Amino acid sequence: MCGIAALFAYRDDAPPLRREEVERITDSMIERGPDARGTWYSPDGRVGLGSRRLAIIDLSDEGIQPMHDVERELVIVFNGEIYNYRELRASLERGGARFHSRSDTEVLLQLYRRDGERMLGLLRGMYGFVIWDTRTRRLFVARDPYGIKPLYIADDGRTLRIASQVKALLAGGAVAPTRDVAGAAAFFLLGSVPEPFTFHANIRAIEAGSSFFIDANGRGPTHPHTTIASVFCRAEDQQSLGQLAEPEILVREQVTESVEHHLIADVPVGIFLSAGIDSTTIAGIATRLSRTPPRAFTLTFDDLHGATDEAPLAERFARGIGAPHTTRRVTRDEFLADLPRLFTSMDQPTIDGVNTWFISKAVAEAKVKIALTGLGGDELFGGYPSFSNVPRLVRLMQLPLATSLIRRAPVGHAKLRRLGVLGTGWAGAWLLQRGLFMPDELPSLLGKQEAEEGLERLGIVDHVARVLDPDPASAFGRVATLESSLYMRNQLLRDSDWASMAHSVEVRTPLVDVALLRQAAPVTIEHGRRCKQALGADLPPWLRDRPKTAFFVPLGAWLDLPPDGTERRMRSWAKYVYERFE
Repeated sequence: MCGIAALFAYRDDAPPLRREEVERITDSMIERGPDARGTWYSPDGRVGLGSRRLAIIDLSDEGIQPMHDVERELVIVFNGEIYNYRELRASLERGGARFHSRSDTEVLLQLYRRDGERMLGLLRGMYGFVIWDTRTRRLFVARDPYGIKPLYIADDGRTLRIASQVKALLAGGAVAPTRDVAGAAAFFLLGSVPEPFTFHANIRAIEAGSSFFIDANGRGPTHPHTTIASVFCRAEDQQSLGQLAEPEILVREQVTESVEHHLIADVPVGIFLSAGIDSTTIAGIATRLSRTPPRAFTLTFDDLHGATDEAPLAERFARGIGAPHTTRRVTRDEFLADLPRLFTSMDQPTIDGVNTWFISKAVAEAKVKIALTGLGGDELFGGYPSFSNVPRLVRLMQLPLATSLIRRAPVGHAKLRRLGVLGTGWAGAWLLQRGLFMPDELPSLLGKQEAEEGLERLGIVDHVARVLDPDPASAFGRVATLESSLYMRNQLLRDSDWASMAHSVEVRTPLVDVALLRQAAPVTIEHGRRCKQALGADLPPWLRDRPKTAFFVPLGAWLDLPPDGTERRMRSWAKYVYERFE
């Protein structure tokens, strides 16, 4: 796990690459990689690569980046983990490939040498990487299908800059920190900034599941190698595979295999443990698969009471499976003391991430570098209300009297009245379900001119609709694609990344795994909720059968936000974040 940087002065008239810029970008990411630092420059001084290393696999100096292949024709900077690197390495060695390390990073180099961009179809893991090919004098850039690991780009038409963080690119000093009104509008609409937009006009996210080359002519066409929509589209034709065995058995075996892959490391692995089915299931599987039970960490806050505090149940479960356990209590004073650093580490404005910040802090205090999490279970198995609400809204809008009913909706049903503005398809229905503010509220937040410009550039309904291409075909597949490609990618995964890496902790997500998705999708599109129940079949009934509860951070009590309703508190928190985001 690393923070990476790449600069390429690709045009002949580009100014010379400034090494101090590469150094500043790289050093600004020290928390992402406190274990080692490396930079490399091409002989002509037009390419510079930088890396900060968090050593997880192959702890020796041979794993330090930027890394060359044995032939010294390729050089890479890589952020992430490849969980099937051992199998890939064995295949490469049978073909004559030579290695100087035991790292997954070097496997990427040899795969690229053998397969070029086709290598991406073989990878199981989370990744963002850049390879400089001295033979062709071009960069190859790629990002994982779910977008677990971030990667950002700034291109002024002559020099291209890439880094793991938006703020790292700004730290180099050559990218102007001009705010993007589309990013600001998106934040208030969704509580996060959806890629490829960022909060800065001169920086874009490299989209998940895509790759491209850069040579003397600049950036080439972007090739999507995997999308969530395409997996669910194919799953419709593969449903017969799910009938070969009981769906519950298939899914439990598939999840177990994913957890096993996510345990691969040369350092101890911990677990974020709540009292939910997803994290407790992963904790149980990981404990069975490990020689030494992974240490579990549970977060609780002062001012939590009764059913909102899951710590006692998590403690009881950890005792039952024999896992060492730590409950980390956060006080109001600690929360307020951490807020300045939290905002400094927050790479883009978001209404989430506070819980991951503090649980990662607890993991770091215990000197643990890796933590598994149950993130992704609701998207994979249909655990959100949106899986029933969004299809219901779409069906409602197909009724002949729907438009008339919406126009006459009571004033208190503001979201329903706005459905006519958002549109009557899946994108509009999902926005109605997930929206934090509605488009007509933005002028009061951003000003009329900025709101209008931001909304026009953003094109939020079309932006949401694009993730459904190709059509996932089923109602379950459409909602799962929307939740995975938008809410989970742009909020949950991104917030897990910056909030954990601020404490030099790597978060791994066994339920956010493209290999698991390909295996499970033919089953979940028909049996999603049954699969979710099967996931917890081995859990004790007192945990498995309890009502689902949301994780709660007492922001209202600690920041004097409006006490009447979760939605109003989150809207107030969004304004608070926007005013203080650096």
